[in-house]
Amino acid sequence: MSDFQHLALHVDGRLAMVQLQRPAARNALNVALMRELIRVAHGLAERTDIDAVLLTGDATCFSAGADLKDRAAWADESLPLVERRAIAEVGWRLCKAWEELPQVSIVAIEGHAVGGGLALAVACDWRVIAEDAFVSLPEIALGIPLTWGAIPRLVALVGPARAKRLTILCERIGAADALAMGLVDHVAPKGGARAKATELAQQVLAMPAAAVRMSKATVNAVATTGHLAAAHMGLDQLMLAGGSAESKAARDAALKRR
Repeated sequence: MSDFQHLALHVDGRLAMVQLQRPAARNALNVALMRELIRVAHGLAERTDIDAVLLTGDATCFSAGADLKDRAAWADESLPLVERRAIAEVGWRLCKAWEELPQVSIVAIEGHAVGGGLALAVACDWRVIAEDAFVSLPEIALGIPLTWGAIPRLVALVGPARAKRLTILCERIGAADALAMGLVDHVAPKGGARAKATELAQQVLAMPAAAVRMSKATVNAVATTGHLAAAHMGLDQLMLAGGSAESKAARDAALKRR
């Protein structure tokens, strides 16, 4: 599990830390990085010697979301339909792999977690955000619906009205507001998100490991009932909307602004 190009895995006793490493792209989630994150999650899920997993970016940001420059992510219309659907499904499989980790997963957010970065974060168990950081879901402004199974997870966390606010209005939500609405679990000082996440992980590690895993599995079973029914068409929505003229124009405009 050491042959990764876009992330780093470090194991310290029963604690594993996975760090996104695409700094030049603000840790944007291209298809290659997403597939590595799926692979590392599957590998960690098989390990009984690890009981907590930290997921982090760097001091600048957690992730800028789906990589708008990654042509592989915006499937070529010349490809067969089954291949285009497989590409559109990568984000769904990414979040599902992290949600299904048997270990407690904690995300440390510095700077920002945007779009797919936030979708990945809400697939994990807990989120720690730095006090000067923000989160945002700009998908609709880019002409695409929020997919990757994120909407049912948001509804479970913050309720339907706030989930609509987050997805439809595309606002930037600061750390304090994110905490107040239940989107994140802890606010840390600037630069301190990883330290706070590590502190939480140590609290987990102090508990009997088997009971922790059993309890997480039960909570997830209750919380995610119906999620597949609500989100199973997400990849087709992403493929359909992402190929539209208005979405292409919105993505081009966003790239020019950046």
